[in-house]
Amino acid sequence: MEIIRYAELKAIPWRNGGGVTRELARHPRTPPAQASRQTAAPDDAWDWRVSIAEVSKAGAFSTFAGMDRVLTVVDGELLLLSVDGAEHPLEKYRPFRFSGDAESAGALPTGDIRDLNVITRNGSFKGYTSIIELSKKRAHPVFAGQFGILLQGQATVSPGAAGGVLAGAGSAGGPTGLPATDIPETERVELNRYDAVVGADAATPEVLGRGFLAVVSIDPEAETGAD
Repeated sequence: MEIIRYAELKAIPWRNGGGVTRELARHPRTPPAQASRQTAAPDDAWDWRVSIAEVSKAGAFSTFAGMDRVLTVVDGELLLLSVDGAEHPLEKYRPFRFSGDAESAGALPTGDIRDLNVITRNGSFKGYTSIIELSKKRAHPVFAGQFGILLQGQATVSPGAAGGVLAGAGSAGGPTGLPATDIPETERVELNRYDAVVGADAATPEVLGRGFLAVVSIDPEAETGAD
């Protein structure tokens, strides 16, 4: 069972000084020599990336040519996002999809915000973000190709039964939760705010608690070609 601890991630400043970004995961992973760089310049050496940004100043967002973006405000009240001149008021916990090719900028009418970013390469992967309310009675599974990110509240994660329960799983409409199993307290690992659980289909991690969880799904897109 893999947990990405938010407190251990490096904060990389934006080039315009408007905020910082912490990267939870990307594919393919950046070689260590690149990961140690202090710049926040965007690159195209990956096919998908999941990150959390702290936005403290209005201004332009980076463009990601050939990419698809899903942005979700996870802390703060409101982000006014301008995409190719059209303004979109983004409230907390409401995912918004837009093109990475677009000219985009953000304004902060109610103060600083944090946002969860899921960026995927068109034609290779498709990203989805869902916000679910956790329960102390029904554990929520995190399957392979998914990340479960604790946004608010208190929660623990534990490995489920080998092989997990896959029926109905997937970004298009999976189960709302599994009955909480009688797992010893010693096998439950506490999550802190913005920690991410990496999904798996064997011993599928199950999150239990009170609060809100972002479930990010990264689905490969089917290749198409001539017969």
